[in-house]
Amino acid sequence: MRVIVAEDQALVRGALCALLQMEPDIEIVGQAKDGREAIELLSNTPADVLVTDIEMPEVTGIELLEHCRIKHPQLKTVIVTTFGRAGYIKRALAMGVNGFLLKDAPSEELAQALRRVMTGKRVIDPELAIAALDDCDPLSEKERKALRLAAEGKKTSEIASLLFLSEGTVRNYLSEAIAKLNASNRVDAARIAKQKGWL
Repeated sequence: MRVIVAEDQALVRGALCALLQMEPDIEIVGQAKDGREAIELLSNTPADVLVTDIEMPEVTGIELLEHCRIKHPQLKTVIVTTFGRAGYIKRALAMGVNGFLLKDAPSEELAQALRRVMTGKRVIDPELAIAALDDCDPLSEKERKALRLAAEGKKTSEIASLLFLSEGTVRNYLSEAIAKLNASNRVDAARIAKQKGWL
């Protein structure tokens, strides 16, 4: 089983790779420090499974899943994260993720999960699955994108230019998101959405 690992924390990435390499049937064929590097790796490195974190700079784990679904539909995808937020799980499931595990799971559990995913099964940590059922994300994809850029400190004009929208449309998306999240402003809305895993 050929595996690529995408994780922005070098120590965690090294530990994950070292643990998986100990398995006789698993070969680490690539390591990426963020989603963008993973996309480059995937374009020229044959792999069976992508193991990725969610919160990474440049391209997030969720955006990486979206890329894989379109460009590498045969690739199995497994998220290993410290963030068991319901919003993340729901969005990952919507992107067709094959596995979702927490980083504090025992190492043999990860190897076993990868094997099960290779046989076509979906492996979700039971606690995470229950959490996902209890939460409903009210944001549209466009509201989410605008809010994420606002959270990075971008001005309305910059967001409009990045999303190819008018400033008025961006303001509408942001005020919709603020209203839906019962927030006092865009910073507050971004904080709430991030806590829930919706961003």
